[in-house]
Amino acid sequence: MIAIVDGGSTKCDWVILENSGKPNLKTTTLGFNPNIINPEFIMQEIDKNQQLFFLKNHIEKVFFYGSGCGTPDNKKKVADEFARTFPNAEITVKEDMTAAAYAAYNGTPAIICILGTGSNSCYFDGEKIRTDLPSLGFLIGDEGSGSALGKHLLRRYFMKKLPKDLEDDFIATYNLTIEEAIKRMYHNPRANAYLGEFNKFVADRKKHPYFQNMVFDEMKNFLDYQVLPYPEAGKVEINFIGYIAFIYEDILRAAAAELNLKIGKVVQKPIESLVDYHKKYILDLN
Repeated sequence: MIAIVDGGSTKCDWVILENSGKPNLKTTTLGFNPNIINPEFIMQEIDKNQQLFFLKNHIEKVFFYGSGCGTPDNKKKVADEFARTFPNAEITVKEDMTAAAYAAYNGTPAIICILGTGSNSCYFDGEKIRTDLPSLGFLIGDEGSGSALGKHLLRRYFMKKLPKDLEDDFIATYNLTIEEAIKRMYHNPRANAYLGEFNKFVADRKKHPYFQNMVFDEMKNFLDYQVLPYPEAGKVEINFIGYIAFIYEDILRAAAAELNLKIGKVVQKPIESLVDYHKKYILDLN
């Protein structure tokens, strides 16, 4: 059996294939970003999933693509935990940007972007992935992401910047104190996911002019920091992976048009496209 896993900071999407390529199982677990969790959590979380627990000794190959796995040290930490969890499997660990490049590939070179809880970008010519820019994480990076939009919302609420109707809605929805928010942000290993949860408030009211402007500005911020520095920007399509890109696709396309950039396809969940790429280019199926 073969496990293909698309791992974000919030959750992981799993597909287990028979050696013939036939799907056996689709499931989810919490995310395994080694920058924000103890790697020992990986085995615990997988073993909590009864379906994965039942199959883990039968899995012979694991392809894990995860946020936070861009450095050799983090990659090794995750690979070691997967090797402990799947004792009979050959383990391959790569960063989530590789999964995005594979899933968004449409036969021509493109700039590939992730817009989910976090954000990132690369250039993929069909053979090689080139990352010109570092991933700075949610504290000083992750422009355009769910955590960035959540951060904007909380800051504007507590600093009395929201219009009265949105402020009243926020109070009725969350009844959040500054003390609770600070505690959740500074004493939470998944602080980026916590911030990203507030994106739902924005998404549910994305037609509100105030949020239209806020999201537009943040999409431009993402394009400015994570797309325009590529020499290919403006010459090739920009393809997007992630729920934030999907939810705000119309605003994202408008921001790109203002910068004379061309958006190609936008995929909400890359796992199916990622599996198709493996079947076509990577796996030697029986």
